Amino acid sequence: MQLTLLALAEPSRFNIVELLKNGPKSVGEIVQALGLGQPQVSRHLRILGEAGLVRSRSKAQLRIYSLAAGPFQELDEWFDSFRILWEERLDAFEQTMLDSIKKEDQ
Repeated sequence: MQLTLLALAEPSRFNIVELLKNGPKSVGEIVQALGLGQPQVSRHLRILGEAGLVRSRSKAQLRIYSLAAGPFQELDEWFDSFRILWEERLDAFEQTMLDSIKKEDQ
């Protein structure tokens, strides 16, 4: 998971992932959409591939890239472990606010 977070920390790679969440794209489509150079996009895609975030397939002379679900499921599970913490804090905040409103009404 650490490799996933490191790969996503770079803004251009994050933007590529955001673009690919809408569906598979060729390198050319990514270059055009993000305004980056082809060598840059290829380098970022290689790193994303090494992190297991994207996979590629050939279609004639094109390389088509899409997201791989596994690392994102791991991230979701990791973030889920923090939901309990936030739910407890929000519940406590809600109770504090309700107590405050009750005091004002008295």
